[in-house]
Amino acid sequence: MLVVAAALGLAFSQTVLAAPAALAGNPLATASTLPFNYPAFDKIKDEHFAPAFVEGMRIQLKEIEAIANSKAAPSFDNTIVAMEKSGALLTRVQTTFANLQGANTNDKLDAIDSEMSPKLAAHGDAIYLNPKLFARVKSLYDQRDKLKLDAESKHLLERYHTDFVRAGAKLSAADKEKLKALNGAIATLQTSFTQNVLKETNASALIVDSRAELAGMSEAAIDAAAAAAKAKGLDGKFSVAVVNTSGQPPLAELTNRAVREKLMAISLARGSHGGEFDSRELVLKIAKARAEKAALLGYANFAAYSLEDQTAHDTAAVNKLLGELAKPAVNNAKKEAADLQAVVDAGKGGFQVDASDWAFYTDKVRAQRFAFDENQLKPYFELDSVLTNGVFYAANKLYGLSFKERKDLPVYNPDVRVFDVFDADGKQLAIFLADMYARSNKQGGAWMNEYISQASLLGTHSVVANHLNIPKPPAGEPTLLTYDEVKTAFHEFGHALHGMFSNVKYPRFSGTNVPRDFVEYPSQVNEMWAVWPEVLANYARHYKTGAPMPKELLDKVIASKKFNQGFLTTEYLAASLLDQRWHQLTPAQIPTDVLAFEAASLKDMGVDFAPVPPRYRTTYFSHSFSGGYSAGYYAYLWSEKLDADTVEWFKENGGLQRKNGDWFRAKLLSRGGTDDAMNLFRNFRGRDPVIEPLLERRGLTGK
Repeated sequence: MLVVAAALGLAFSQTVLAAPAALAGNPLATASTLPFNYPAFDKIKDEHFAPAFVEGMRIQLKEIEAIANSKAAPSFDNTIVAMEKSGALLTRVQTTFANLQGANTNDKLDAIDSEMSPKLAAHGDAIYLNPKLFARVKSLYDQRDKLKLDAESKHLLERYHTDFVRAGAKLSAADKEKLKALNGAIATLQTSFTQNVLKETNASALIVDSRAELAGMSEAAIDAAAAAAKAKGLDGKFSVAVVNTSGQPPLAELTNRAVREKLMAISLARGSHGGEFDSRELVLKIAKARAEKAALLGYANFAAYSLEDQTAHDTAAVNKLLGELAKPAVNNAKKEAADLQAVVDAGKGGFQVDASDWAFYTDKVRAQRFAFDENQLKPYFELDSVLTNGVFYAANKLYGLSFKERKDLPVYNPDVRVFDVFDADGKQLAIFLADMYARSNKQGGAWMNEYISQASLLGTHSVVANHLNIPKPPAGEPTLLTYDEVKTAFHEFGHALHGMFSNVKYPRFSGTNVPRDFVEYPSQVNEMWAVWPEVLANYARHYKTGAPMPKELLDKVIASKKFNQGFLTTEYLAASLLDQRWHQLTPAQIPTDVLAFEAASLKDMGVDFAPVPPRYRTTYFSHSFSGGYSAGYYAYLWSEKLDADTVEWFKENGGLQRKNGDWFRAKLLSRGGTDDAMNLFRNFRGRDPVIEPLLERRGLTGK
């Protein structure tokens, strides 16, 4: 997952300016003097953010007013480039704040977020709905073919014009006021939803009374559950944390079915069982406000508005892709359920497989079919080895990168590790932060973001972070990963590479500033190296003995790659289809009952298979209702079509070789958003993508 922390869609300078008097002594007032403007986490305090936000917005509006009211005729430099350079303070504050609020939040930061979200929305409106500013942009846009701009500059001008139009620049004065009110409401509601989901997740832990109830989990994991309960004042009890997805990792291990059922029920009920963190009313208000915004801007629904700016372009294309895959995916899932039921029946279980049983019995079927289970893999997937001997090793072989850990830069949490990243020529390319462990004040899932983005106009280089949510073991115990966590580490580093390799002039196009349904593509490609024989042999070594993973175990892992794809595809499609269904409503169609609408939608779309619930139910679907992937959760599958085709290209051309990495970097990773995304793919691949590799990967070919 990618999180882009950039204010308002504009790009901003990181240049060092004189500290505003209002921010005397505030470390956010000027760019950090640490390498690559790396944030001075040791000096930044919670109380520094609010005044810096206010001053940052004030200064940028002065800069924007100067551009809009200039008596000089509009030029590319005095209008477009000037906007690119505006807002240095605001972007510094917002990127730092957004990253910390996601990775290391507290009540003070949450309060600031609630206060600033509507103000930032209003600030964006003050820029994009400024008629004089838009007149200058439109004047340049109308004569763009006569300005003799280079390709990147012309694309920047076109992009700004599109951004202004989509933000409502062509609306009447009265409609602009309506839009401002909607934007403010949406910002406030999304912030409340985000905070609710995290608080509800923390409040939804499974609490049990005895070690015996957690049979199947490792002794270390049970000890950690005891420590977690004690920290909550529940001495003698055991607390198992819940993650943000519907499925929960312990479900694969817990032998007590009643405990599994309780954990699954807790997970699925989040945000919908009353109490202060119930999200149902927020969902309805967000869906209605977004639908009203889309209607005001002239679109049939919010999905139509959102998709117009993606590579998919319209709802018909997305509905077609998801609809074509739904039936074969559910059919595969039902076949897999029958296999699980056979194991239950053979053991005289006397029950029908449901969602709480899936992971547990999937491991049993996997063990029967491939003679291994996840617990056999974990001793070979120690975190540091995965990162340094796996993720970094692949980047070295493919792109010539090298990494050096440094301990002298400040971090916001002791678990965060910092690395200098050097290019093949020995010059430093970026700084990379690895924040791998779960915390109660950290949002769920895994994501990448940037503190500083590369842009030659500003002379900046990438400071990029990866965040995972791996359970931290007790002191002295190794951190052993699941296979999925290994893939996630490679995935998120694919996003990091996209940011670090950026080689653009304008910050608006830096790194991952590409359409949402394209941004997951490079990261998904990077997953292929997790099981590439040379890479895996380098990192998959037993944490105690150093012995390599036995070839026969590796062969079984590779042979099992299509295993359980019916489940994985169905849970993803169910969430993607829900996301579309909510956002393809008109204001008049917004329902009154969230759960009833969800159930009816899943049934109508043919994915209402109870043993496989959506990966995210509506009430904890942060991708959709926190704003980042609203009407865009399909993007992972859309990107996977490009990814699967690209993996075939790597295989056809010899795999893990510098020439292949250099080509992918030059034609795609380094280009950011400087061209139409699909043009970048065609320039790399030599043709349009085909879907057959995706169908083969997902086991949907009928073979």
